[in-house]
Amino acid sequence: MGRGMSLENDLNDSNAYYCSCDRALIHKKPTPIQVVKVDYPERSAAKITEAYYKTPSTTDYNGIYRGRAIDFEAKETRQKTSFPFKSIHPHQIEHLKKVIQHGGIGFFIIRFTCFEETYLIDAAILIDMYYEGEHKSISYMKVKEVGSLIRMGLTPRLCYLDNVDALYFKEEKSYGTKSKRGNG
Repeated sequence: MGRGMSLENDLNDSNAYYCSCDRALIHKKPTPIQVVKVDYPERSAAKITEAYYKTPSTTDYNGIYRGRAIDFEAKETRQKTSFPFKSIHPHQIEHLKKVIQHGGIGFFIIRFTCFEETYLIDAAILIDMYYEGEHKSISYMKVKEVGSLIRMGLTPRLCYLDNVDALYFKEEKSYGTKSKRGNG
């Protein structure tokens, strides 16, 4: 399985669950590509043999939750001590700044695969650290300090909307695990 695919699969499964129980509508954004060459080995089977990214993709996921736009980037790292900022592209930072500026919810989900831990970090916090330029990464300890650990479950696999409730909807009734609907 490719780098980042385990987290992506967990998020896709979680989002499908959230959609099926009508809790949120959040989807993975496709990466825009420009198809250059197609082979037709059979009449009914086209095979793309050459393609290029059209434009840099903004973030991995977007949608709507509790009446608010939600937009986030998901990243995995095998490192034990930090998450490198080089894994975040400048256009992703700029996009999340605009999401926040327009009243949306923006964050990063970062998984430390070596610890099997996944954290949600408010985009504004990571953006500030990114622009400070003092460090080329955010330490694992700092992630634990400024982020919130996402509970793993069966369904959904990543109960990240509980973290969103706690961070962005503190004053409102939670739709989390204590609801009548059951899990996450």
